[in-house]
Amino acid sequence: MENYYQPEIECASREQILAIQNEKLVAQVKHVYKNVKYYRDLMDKKGVKPEDIKSVDDLYKLPFLTKADLRDAYPYGLLGCDLKKCVRIQSTSGTTGRRVVAFYTQKDIDIWEECCARAIVAAGGSNEDVCQVAYGYGLFTGGPGLNGGSHKVGCLTLPMSSGNTERQIQFMRDLHSTILCCTPSYAAYIGETLKDMGYTPDDIDLKAGIFGAEPWTEEMRRDIEKSLGIKAYDIYGLTETSGPGVSFECSAQTGMHINEDHFIAEIIDPDTGEVLPEGSKGELVFTSLDKEAFPLLRYRTRDICVLSREKCPCGRTHVKMSKPMGRSDDMLIIRGVNVFPSQIETVLLKEGYSVNYMIEVDRAHNTDTLDVYVELTPEQFSDTVKAVAQKEKELAAAITQMLGIRPVVHLVAPKTITRSEGKAVRVIDKRKLHD
Repeated sequence: MENYYQPEIECASREQILAIQNEKLVAQVKHVYKNVKYYRDLMDKKGVKPEDIKSVDDLYKLPFLTKADLRDAYPYGLLGCDLKKCVRIQSTSGTTGRRVVAFYTQKDIDIWEECCARAIVAAGGSNEDVCQVAYGYGLFTGGPGLNGGSHKVGCLTLPMSSGNTERQIQFMRDLHSTILCCTPSYAAYIGETLKDMGYTPDDIDLKAGIFGAEPWTEEMRRDIEKSLGIKAYDIYGLTETSGPGVSFECSAQTGMHINEDHFIAEIIDPDTGEVLPEGSKGELVFTSLDKEAFPLLRYRTRDICVLSREKCPCGRTHVKMSKPMGRSDDMLIIRGVNVFPSQIETVLLKEGYSVNYMIEVDRAHNTDTLDVYVELTPEQFSDTVKAVAQKEKELAAAITQMLGIRPVVHLVAPKTITRSEGKAVRVIDKRKLHD
């Protein structure tokens, strides 16, 4: 039996959802045009007035916003209301230059937490559950978002933040946690530590996990499910649009339902910006329909995915997005070949290695180099130097088969690659320093 946090909205008809979106979009465009000079200038430059936007069908007329705009407008340039009305900021670790700072009114926080509550209920959560939030707290949105969602559902909330893994497991056992929220790489690490401490999944009460903030594969999902004895659910979000909870998986796990009463999703061609027809693969663009403090219209996420309106067995009617299939910007081009870190991860899991890895790209003698560092499990680590060298060779061959280019593989001691509280840093591209 599927449960819903807000059934009247989560299972609303297509007509009802469109009516909500149309009404909110018209109001939001007026709000942004009036209050956000930065975006008003973009609209004026494009020759678009608020009255040109009468429904979702007119969305394509509006200009895009990019991460570069967010950096240029830092800190207050995209603020949509009086600063006195704002009660919080969250921030992302910008990959380059300035951080992205997002502002929230109390209403913005309530809506965000409601979206996270929907995700928790979709993963089987209720007020009888104990929800252990092991995402980082602070400026990172993971901890605060799921913490608030857990409160709204009425779960007993353990605001653990990440790290101190043995204590995580002690609380998990003593307080009978049933739902774990953290990054997939940290969930995998909790699973490893559980085993190291001599426990099995039967020694804990977890039934579900809500994992997001970094890309992970189906193989990794199965690994985590096995090591923790749970069903693992994906959640998606960006600080720019509020945080986790923009979309989430239901029991069907065939994509993540986007909370369409708060966000409009489009898929565009990343090169031309043209909106692509339903079912096409392209870059995901979000419009926040009711954000007051930081109302982004047509924000380019750089995530590559597909939207689907196929009827879902869970009964929810909101459009689904696939797991991001890489990004239009963090795709690595190595010796002319497009490489996504997730491809390497797929090979590692298939070959029986841990998902704690790091990719290092550099350039020597005008040729790109690709080094892949992979952690061995304690069992694998006991092998002789000769055996490890042989394994490195075999793994390099398997990665070559997937990518079409040959990496240098380094198998390293267990727990030597840093674990992260936010997003795992998987790629170090040193070539940029040489430009």
